[in-house]
Amino acid sequence: MIKSINELLEKARAIETKTLVVACAADQHVLEAVELARKENIIKGILIGDVNLIKQILVKLNINVNNYEYINILDKSEACLESVKLVNTDKDFFLMKGFVDTSIILKAALNKEFGLRTANRISHVSVLEVSTHPKLLFMSDGAMNIKPTLDEKRQIIENSVVIAHALGIEKPKVGIIGAVEKVNPQMEATIDAAELIKMNKENIIKNCIVGGPFALDNAINKEAAIHKGVTDPIAGEVDILLMPRIESGNIFYKTMMFLGNAQGASVIAGAKKPIVLTSRADSTLSKYHSIALGALVVDL
Repeated sequence: MIKSINELLEKARAIETKTLVVACAADQHVLEAVELARKENIIKGILIGDVNLIKQILVKLNINVNNYEYINILDKSEACLESVKLVNTDKDFFLMKGFVDTSIILKAALNKEFGLRTANRISHVSVLEVSTHPKLLFMSDGAMNIKPTLDEKRQIIENSVVIAHALGIEKPKVGIIGAVEKVNPQMEATIDAAELIKMNKENIIKNCIVGGPFALDNAINKEAAIHKGVTDPIAGEVDILLMPRIESGNIFYKTMMFLGNAQGASVIAGAKKPIVLTSRADSTLSKYHSIALGALVVDL
């Protein structure tokens, strides 16, 4: 089981080199991250977009332009669609967003004819290493699903479990997060928690243990769980935090990254291939970690 971002990187270096297709690749921070991953033999890169501009950025960064393959497409929608088509041609290819609006790349990724669509809803899964916590924390969804329904939460759990499996966690513990640790008829998150636990017991949600509802403290801290008398079997030991809606997930992620000195990696899950889609505010290192995570997921 991988317990740190460094271990994640070690595992990504040890597997067969994957191919990363970067849509609209003319972005300095993205190219810096891609080069870090290429140097470690985690990926080979195919850069799609305005090739003249991409090469100008590489030269500015003192990166050898011969390190990469290129496809010159100036229109961003066309570049994204061509990237998605290319990713579909090989099991070891996966996709990364460059300098393009999220809506444009997702429209291409979910194209009914050429896209990466599956029966599942797509969701954003973050993996966080926090120095005060003994293991990695997985969190979803802080970027894609605004106010997920009960069934959408089921799919978000299933997507998150796939990412946990890629990091060697065979039966991850999934905590349904809310403001309190008891079912309250006026709090939708707690009602959904009871239903999701039932689905898990009925083997509708598989390959994990679902518990809750939890407040954040008693989901990840055993002492807090004992102090509050929370008897759920996974209290204090949760691997995956299922957030009630996008605001809570987004705030949690950014609090950990900007105030908690966390290291992180994120991918879009639920498509045929992982999609590396990071925030513009994410550091080059976070983007690099996300590429490594994507390589591990595509290796499954």
